[in-house]
Amino acid sequence: MTIEEAQNKVDEWIKTYGVRYFSPLTNMAILTEEVGEVARVMARTYGDQSCKPSDENKNLADELADVMWVLMCIANQTGVDLTDAFVKNLEKKTLRDSHRHKDNPKLK
Repeated sequence: MTIEEAQNKVDEWIKTYGVRYFSPLTNMAILTEEVGEVARVMARTYGDQSCKPSDENKNLADELADVMWVLMCIANQTGVDLTDAFVKNLEKKTLRDSHRHKDNPKLK
């Protein structure tokens, strides 16, 4: 599935099951919450924190998909084409950082 197809699927789902998009500000708060859930899984799976019983069924892939979902909601409701935005962002990073990381002694 392409990014464009995913954005369209989210839009179709919202219009079919979700009634309407939450406000952009509400979705920003939800995005922050979902990123926090990713952080929780990362801290407990790859970091030093131990799991609580409520953490046992948490799945990194599902939490990352939740972040993508809300991000696509925000993009859809604000008119952002994420495919175009990603291509431009990759070009920007390539121009800016093409030698930066290769020349970083901390990464060698």
